[in-house]
Amino acid sequence: MSRRAPVMAGLVTLALLFIVLLLLPRAWLDLIRETAFDVVLVADQRLRRAEENAPPGVIVVEIDRRALDAVGPWPWPRETVARLIEGIAAGKPAAIAIDILFAEPDTRSPATLARTLGNLTGRSDLASLAESLPDSDQQLAQATGHAPVAFGFVLDPDRPGSLPEIRVLTRGTPALGPLWSATGAIGPLPSLVAAAGGLGALSLPGDIDGIVRRVPLLVAVGGKVQVGLAPEAVRLARQASAYLIEAEPLRLHVGDATIPLPQDGLLRLAPYPAGRRAALTLSAAEVLGGRFNPERVAGAIVLVGGSAPELGGSLRATIHDALTPSVQIQSDAVRQIMAGRVPRAVEPAAIIGLGLVGALGAVAIAAGAALTPLIGAVSIVAMIALTWIAALALSLVGDRLIDPLTPSVAAAITFAVVSVASFARTRQRETLMRRRFEQHLAPAVVSRIVQDPGALKLSGERREVTALFTDVEGFTTMTQRADPERLVAVLDEYFEGMAALAIAHGGMVDKVVGDAVHALFNAPLDLADHPRRAVECAVAIRTWAKDFRQRPGPTALGFGRTRVGVETGLVIVGDVGIRTKLDYTAHGDAMNVTARLEAANKDLGSTICIGPSAAARCDPTLLRPLGVITVRGHEGPLAVFEPWPEEASAGWRQAYIEAFGVIASDCESAAALMEKLGRERPDDPVPMRLAQRLRAITPHM
Repeated sequence: MSRRAPVMAGLVTLALLFIVLLLLPRAWLDLIRETAFDVVLVADQRLRRAEENAPPGVIVVEIDRRALDAVGPWPWPRETVARLIEGIAAGKPAAIAIDILFAEPDTRSPATLARTLGNLTGRSDLASLAESLPDSDQQLAQATGHAPVAFGFVLDPDRPGSLPEIRVLTRGTPALGPLWSATGAIGPLPSLVAAAGGLGALSLPGDIDGIVRRVPLLVAVGGKVQVGLAPEAVRLARQASAYLIEAEPLRLHVGDATIPLPQDGLLRLAPYPAGRRAALTLSAAEVLGGRFNPERVAGAIVLVGGSAPELGGSLRATIHDALTPSVQIQSDAVRQIMAGRVPRAVEPAAIIGLGLVGALGAVAIAAGAALTPLIGAVSIVAMIALTWIAALALSLVGDRLIDPLTPSVAAAITFAVVSVASFARTRQRETLMRRRFEQHLAPAVVSRIVQDPGALKLSGERREVTALFTDVEGFTTMTQRADPERLVAVLDEYFEGMAALAIAHGGMVDKVVGDAVHALFNAPLDLADHPRRAVECAVAIRTWAKDFRQRPGPTALGFGRTRVGVETGLVIVGDVGIRTKLDYTAHGDAMNVTARLEAANKDLGSTICIGPSAAARCDPTLLRPLGVITVRGHEGPLAVFEPWPEEASAGWRQAYIEAFGVIASDCESAAALMEKLGRERPDDPVPMRLAQRLRAITPHM
């Protein structure tokens, strides 16, 4: 093959890449670019060693698990929050910013209770009594007098409303783009707004991948400009009465702090190392318990927020951690504002990106066509490395960002196409071999043989898996009366749906035997939380199979109920068979037990029977106990479970659990209770079957 063909293949590939980049949705391109910026900024932060010894300036007080254990569950009485603010204020911080929304009155406050009771009963004497009772909301408002405090609000697209206007001065005519906006907002109580020194947005925008990469400096509420919590905290600390937006160049002045202002009003975060955050974080338990040195917060900006999941909505995904407390995100923004750091893309970003794609693509074509594969690959890797180094240098020197990922991927793809074009005949032979083998073997096995043709028989390994077995009730009887063509068509549709569900939940379809489907989770590749994934798959099968039976074809055949067994355990997996036919499958006690559990549904009245090992790895509140059974081929009794039927109410479920708990002390009473529950839900045979088993137990057993 001449050198001209690979060059043409490379040029066509590069042209197609340009077309793809021009046609891709803007959101997708932004996500690719932001991912590249993430990598550059992480490397940038690691290289900024001088910042490690810089004065902290920003302290976070977290309402964490330790604080909840010490004080009590959330929400705390506002009196407790007031004591927390007063404890921080004793250290004379420059400002305190509260990353918690106090939108409703404290329902546990005596004054609030009196007002509520008076409104409900229409008794004015009770309502007037509130004036003489302790009011924890008022105590919280009074606590703000000990230090400059900023509360927060959240954007609300469905609730029109307004907030107190902020003072924003302008110099020139700032060319701001569309700000993050909403028709309204939910703010704190009016008494808190009146007492506080500032008010900022708590809302954090997530990108399409759910990751928070930006914090609002400015937002729009009902068409009016408001500020974020981070700049408001800095304003209070710098004792500024207003903000100044400068038009040329576009900048935001917060007291004596000046930062470039992005047109969308959003501050791009530079990842802050989690290790350094820990050293600048206090637990609210330390403050409330008087176990912290007030000097730690002297002159600092202190942000108060939650890191415990119980606070609800306080944890957001960032590039460092999927569960980052929002107060830590706000603290990162405060640090950047104080340091004057605003990472921004070099404009015009689109043109520069396409130019880099073209430049690196041309190098890739030349390297792939003129050099050996090894030398060409080394050359492309070197060019890609230089692109990333240049991007990192721009970030370090001027907080300017370019996307090195898109041109790197484009160069790699172009080089790969040019290289592959030089070996088209080899690729064609490999494709023919793959197609021939895939007629007989599973695609996963074929891929491993193609990668290593000498591995005609793969070695076994001991691995923990979760097995899922299904079976169709009354299948044999159905086949005796069914039309063969109609039966095969219905089974094809059935197996297609079952396999799709197993694969969608991370499982591998091991085999199809008659009407049964055998699936493995955590094989051949690792699958995190595989017992839970298998149980979720079983629930999805239960729902899907029930709907499937209502279709015309299965209904005409009298298609039976699908029963499912699930269990977790160690098995031996590997290829079994002869050289011309391999079957990747599993062997072990867990496989035998799973098959028995599936069959046990017949006696238990259940649809899904989950063994004890799998159940122990799932949320117990999602499962109902079915009792203890013995299965052939396994020593000892097994406690088995089933996911709660979706139709069962919370009250019925609680009654079932209570009745089940009676079994240990009084089988007769437990049986009576189960029969009562069975009569309440006649479509669920489990309680009645359990009652029958209990009544069959003799007093001596």
